[in-house]
Amino acid sequence: MMIRVQYRKHHRRYHHDCIDACALERLIQEEEVGWFYRPSEKRWINIYRGPIRGLGGDYSGPERRQPAVSL
Repeated sequence: MMIRVQYRKHHRRYHHDCIDACALERLIQEEEVGWFYRPSEKRWINIYRGPIRGLGGDYSGPERRQPAVSL
């Protein structure tokens, strides 16, 4: 899946691109990307302010995934 991003550049200019999810995680860690577009929310996510994918955490709610089906 390709993800739309806006690179963070000096002089307040931004460059748009489409990258894969692995590249997005790397570029976020390297602070090269300032925003990415989240189609499910139909909006741009600011990596400094918005919710981005994390390393996970504890979840105490009900299981929502479907169990594996064995054949």
